[in-house]
Amino acid sequence: MASSDKNFRIIRKGFEEKKDRNIDKIRFGNQFVDDFIFEDSKAADIPINALRVIFNIISIISNEQFRPQDRPKQLSLFDEDFETENNVFVSIKIKNNKISPSGSTKQVIDAYEFLAKFKMGWYKSVNSKGKEIRTFGGLISTPSYEKRGYTTFLVSSYWLKRLLVIPEYNYILYNLVYNVRNNKHVIFAIWLSKLPEKGTALKLSTFNKKFGLNYKTTKDFCFKFLKLARISLNTFNTLSFNYTYNNDTIFIIPFFNNTFLKDNPLSNSKESFLSNEKLSEHNKNVTKRLFYFKKRYGLHENEMIQFSHQYRNIPQTRALIENAFIEFIKKNRLKGIKSTVFQGMDFLNEMQKIIIQLYQCSKMGVLLPNGYPIIM
Repeated sequence: MASSDKNFRIIRKGFEEKKDRNIDKIRFGNQFVDDFIFEDSKAADIPINALRVIFNIISIISNEQFRPQDRPKQLSLFDEDFETENNVFVSIKIKNNKISPSGSTKQVIDAYEFLAKFKMGWYKSVNSKGKEIRTFGGLISTPSYEKRGYTTFLVSSYWLKRLLVIPEYNYILYNLVYNVRNNKHVIFAIWLSKLPEKGTALKLSTFNKKFGLNYKTTKDFCFKFLKLARISLNTFNTLSFNYTYNNDTIFIIPFFNNTFLKDNPLSNSKESFLSNEKLSEHNKNVTKRLFYFKKRYGLHENEMIQFSHQYRNIPQTRALIENAFIEFIKKNRLKGIKSTVFQGMDFLNEMQKIIIQLYQCSKMGVLLPNGYPIIM
């Protein structure tokens, strides 16, 4: 392509942050995450200030995001506005202190330079009429740094579509890029948001390749990377995780961070991670169930600490405990004895034995035989 083609740009629309608008969370489309952040299943090493640019772009355009299955007409309108000609862009304006709260001009310039050069090239897409549309650039193009405290730049129709049209998406807290300074922890949180509730198991070599790391042992990876990432997410995110390992396999289990949710209530919007009402009802039911175990089986406060933590905070373990309890009751009925014969630590010992048996018969147990939860 001739260089003049690269310089020919059509700007269809402008976006900038609305004053007095606070946003708790933003929606990352899975296609954008896969194409831009995890291309070929490898995470890009995007600096924290560049991640702040991405988070702010999504925040500013969030009112325009949609799922095509919910709003099919909106998709055709997008095509009419942005996918009829080559090199169509929108302009976006962001305050510089959103990228560098410390006011560093160098940090702002470096962040925009990184995104302008990262994945720069020609991109092709096909609109609803079958016409091929071509766009040149990276995620952003031609950033213009203003001394008045703003930077304006262009986003191509190719990347805009991946940010706006989100058939599948996950929520990420907007403030994560301000509370967590380690860029790899933020990228890990984005990856974690895509995991199924049951979690996943990956080899050390896969994790190293995926996140651009170079740990020699699973122990080093768990204690030098995962442990620190979990501390970050336990403190600053609605979604955290537990991990365990066996030989060169690491298992990651995500869970909703109820402590964070309680201390940092989200908005009452329809699309909250968990609405305050549902969260309150859920916590009430969990507390009631724990009280039942405590009273019926004579558990003291010190005996409840580990059991309560596992039951309250980890959905997978809670389900395992409930299944173990069903087996516990069934087993005692077959023997013709009351389950309440087992009190305090005797009850927990019996439950722990059954939990181990059930766990080791599961798919997770086959992968990690010693990864069962400890309730005492």
